[in-house]
Amino acid sequence: MTPKPSRRTPRALALALAAALLASGCASLTLDDNFDEAARFGREHGGTEARWLRDDASRRDTAAAVEHMLAQPLSADDAVRIALGYSPAFQALLADSAAASADATAGARLPNPVFAFERLVRREGGEAELDIGRSLSISLLDLVLLPTRMKQAESTQHRLRAQLSATLVTQAADARQAWVRAVAAEQALRYREQVGEAAEAGAELARRMRATGSFSLLQQSREQAFHAEAVAETTRARQQALAAREALVRLLGLPPEQAARLRLPERLPELPAQIASEQESTQAGLDQRLDLRILRADLDRIARDAGVSRVTSIVDGLTLGGAVNDETGKSTQRGYEVELPLPLFDFGDARRAGAEARYLAALNRNAQAAVAAHSRLRESYAAYRSNWQLARHYRDEVVPLRKRVSEEMAYAYNGMLIGVFELLADARSQVAAIAQALDAQRDFWLADAALQAERLGAPTLLPQTETTAAAPAEAAAGH
Repeated sequence: MTPKPSRRTPRALALALAAALLASGCASLTLDDNFDEAARFGREHGGTEARWLRDDASRRDTAAAVEHMLAQPLSADDAVRIALGYSPAFQALLADSAAASADATAGARLPNPVFAFERLVRREGGEAELDIGRSLSISLLDLVLLPTRMKQAESTQHRLRAQLSATLVTQAADARQAWVRAVAAEQALRYREQVGEAAEAGAELARRMRATGSFSLLQQSREQAFHAEAVAETTRARQQALAAREALVRLLGLPPEQAARLRLPERLPELPAQIASEQESTQAGLDQRLDLRILRADLDRIARDAGVSRVTSIVDGLTLGGAVNDETGKSTQRGYEVELPLPLFDFGDARRAGAEARYLAALNRNAQAAVAAHSRLRESYAAYRSNWQLARHYRDEVVPLRKRVSEEMAYAYNGMLIGVFELLADARSQVAAIAQALDAQRDFWLADAALQAERLGAPTLLPQTETTAAAPAEAAAGH
């Protein structure tokens, strides 16, 4: 009644298992490789360093480096370093990418062989007869399609690397733009506070001159209105500065104690003397663009899926198994079994048609993406150049002219050629010009960060012309 212990499987199954183990062994984890390639891309194309904090020691080292950077006014480059090496949000993106990479690796491996055990007892005439069956099976279809699936996984890994690089570039551009907005907002707040102090002095002067009969009620009301508007604009500028600073704190991932120590430079960097030509800015080949690399990886994967669908739409399963059966009092039976689904109801035509349609959609998305890439790059460069020209125009023409007018108005007032009202009206006009000059400088540096990201195929938002606090001052200047 005791079964024989033999568990040998057919030679064909053993060879199939050996081939499967050899092939699946090539599909190793590529988590570190993906991050290293993305980090290298950031260093070569954006001068940015990314860090993946995977243990307590690296977190402590990074926190110490952040403390050192916060000991002085934070530069734009340091803001990028913190965003790419300290921000919990960015670390979460790195972990998500690693999880997706692990899933792609798992998808390239064969399913495990299936072992089945069967024990049957038959009783006849008071005696028990024991049948024991054992089988070990593996999917031959999965084995045949393994090279294709490994190539699919490789395409997925290429896509994940490009996505991770794009995430890195976008995070760097967002950090740089957030820094620009925060510095510009604090710079505008300081100027608005100076304007408010001057407006307060003008309103007090108007009150005194009204008391002596030198000012009419209309003239006094104009100066008081300008002061009231200046107070409102200072309040608005203070809130905008706070909001921009907190947006930067969130992007950098600074906890409250570090956010309290964050200091920013007093002003934005000076405009560059020259900028690159459009040809120099757009000469990078489309092959280097991350968005197109992602779409090409998708197209390659979908094409392979279509090839697999041509097979699996007809035969979606083929299993080979080795079987060993022992029965009481009889010799051991050895053999194999094959399982094959029969395509009697579903001939796979719908799956084949769907795979072909998905391939055509991906092909056309690639073509449209190339057109859009050229267009967005031209638009980004146009915004970059026009903002540089506008900022330089305010710096070299508008602001100096306004200052010259103010000086001449002061000379005329000292010579008693004009009155106090004309002098104060000119001061209001100068406020509008300087506020617009600050906005133009901010918009240029925002466009600069957007262009750098767009060149690499990781588009960020182009700066939009915003309604600034200069509008009420311009309205007041017309009185």
